Amino acid sequence: MEKKLTPQIGLAGVQWMFFILTNTVVVPLTLGQLFHLSSGQIAFTLQLSFLLTGAVCIIQALWGHRYAVMDGPSGVWWGCTLSLAASAALGGSSLTAVGGGLAAGFILSGLMMIVLGSLGFAKVLTKLFNSIVISVSLFLLSAQLMMHFFTGMLGIKENGLMDPPVAALSIGIALFVGIAFLKGRGWVSNFALLLGIVFGWIGYALIFPSSGSPQVLTDTPMVLFPWGPPRLDFGIALTSFIVGFINMSNTVTALTAAEKLYGQKTTQKQYRRSFLITGLFTMLSPIFGLIPFGTFASSLGLLESTKILQRSALAIGGGLFLMLGLIPPLGELFARLPLSVGSAVLFVAYLQMFGTAVRSLQGNVFDSKSIYRLALPILLGVSIMNTPPITFTELPVYIQPLASNGLVIGILVSVFLELIANRSRVKEKLVSPPE
Repeated sequence: MEKKLTPQIGLAGVQWMFFILTNTVVVPLTLGQLFHLSSGQIAFTLQLSFLLTGAVCIIQALWGHRYAVMDGPSGVWWGCTLSLAASAALGGSSLTAVGGGLAAGFILSGLMMIVLGSLGFAKVLTKLFNSIVISVSLFLLSAQLMMHFFTGMLGIKENGLMDPPVAALSIGIALFVGIAFLKGRGWVSNFALLLGIVFGWIGYALIFPSSGSPQVLTDTPMVLFPWGPPRLDFGIALTSFIVGFINMSNTVTALTAAEKLYGQKTTQKQYRRSFLITGLFTMLSPIFGLIPFGTFASSLGLLESTKILQRSALAIGGGLFLMLGLIPPLGELFARLPLSVGSAVLFVAYLQMFGTAVRSLQGNVFDSKSIYRLALPILLGVSIMNTPPITFTELPVYIQPLASNGLVIGILVSVFLELIANRSRVKEKLVSPPE
C-alpha cells in the first residue's frame, strides 16, 4: 500500500533524482567522446538520456515491475560497448562500422527481451538464478561499482595520478554520509545521501572554484543513429544476444532481491511488463546514441540505506530527472555535479548491497566442496576485474568484451556450477537405495 504524498516522499524524490543523475550522467559523455561525436551532438545525446531515463523510471515504478528500483543505461552494456570500440581501434576497424553493428545488436537485443519476456522466460531465469547465483551477482556488482567509485573519489588527473585535495574532500564526504546514516535519527539518516551531495557540492565549489566543468549543452541539429547506420554484423550480434541475456538476468537479480525488502513475491505479470518496457527503451536507445537500458540492482543499496520503499518517490525522482532533459540550462547545471562528490556518496550507499548479497545466502550451508560454488565465480570475477583489458587483446575481437568482463564471466560460471550441482543431486536421488 502506497502512502499519500508527504514532504518526506518529496525529499526522497529529490534524492532519487541525484541518485539517477550520478549513475547515468557519465555514460553519454564518455561514449560520445569515444565515438568522436561533436560537442553539440554529445549535448543532444545527454539531453535525450535524461528524458528517456526519467520516463522509464516513472513507467517501471507505476506500471512495470512496480518496485522503487530504477532503470537506466546498463552497466554490462556500457562495459561491452567500451571494450568493442577499443578493440576496433586496435584492430583497424572503423568506429562507424562498429557503431552500426552495435546499433543493430541493441535493437535485436531489445526485441529478444520483449519476445522472451512475453513467452514467460522469467520462469527459466528464476530457476537458473537461485540464491547462490543471485548472491554471486550482487557480490561481483558490489566489487565492480566500489572500484569504480573509489577511483572517482581519488580525482585521477590526466597523468594518471590522484589529486590529494580532491581525494581528501571525497573521504570527508564519505565519512559525513556514513556518520549521518549510522548515527543520525529520522530524516537525517533517511536523507544522508542527499545531504552528502548538497554539502559536498557546496564544499567542492568553495575549495575548487575554478575547476567547474566546461559547458556541454549547446544547440545542435538532431542526428539519428550518431554512431553509424545499423548494419548486421554476425560477431557483434552474437555478443549482443549473450550480453542481452545477462542484462535480463540482472533484472531477475534486482527484482528477486527487492522481494525481500517488500515482503512480496514478484509475479510473472510484473516480469513480463518489466521486460517489455526495458526492451522497448533498449530498441530506442541506438537511435539517439545511447546504450541499452537495464534494471539497476544497485538501487537496493539506496533502499537499504533510506528505508523509503514507496514507488511514488522513484516516480517523483524520474519526473524531476525528465525535467532536466526538457530544460537544457537546468540539465547543464546538474551535469556539472563533480564526479568525486557523486562517487563519494555512492561509495557509502552501495555498501548496503554487500549486505544484501550476504543475506541472499541465508539457509545455505557450505562444506569444503560446496564452497567452490561460491568462491570460484566470485574470486574469478574479481581477478578478471583487476586484469588490464589489454591482456585479452590476443583473443578474437568479439570474445574480448565477454572474456574481459569479470561480472559476466562470474555469473556464467556460477550458473554453470549450479547446473552441475543440481544434476549431481538428481543423480544421487536416483541411485540411492530406498530406506
